[in-house]
Amino acid sequence: MIQANSVITCPECGKSKEEIMPVDACLHFYTCSFCETMLSPKKGGCCVFCSYGSVSCPSIQKQDELKNKNDNN
Repeated sequence: MIQANSVITCPECGKSKEEIMPVDACLHFYTCSFCETMLSPKKGGCCVFCSYGSVSCPSIQKQDELKNKNDNN
């Protein structure tokens, strides 16, 4: 099951905020609501949720589900 919420933790100020992830697109930029730092994905990261979130973005979650399903067959 795809999780739609992720807690993003800002690497600058260390504060966290729960956000709803878009299910049909990757979010490449996110502005911290506490310190206003503009976050972008870490090198090799698909989006800010995969880089700074508690849960990977929906597209990665879907890929993981398919991989796990195929591994179990």
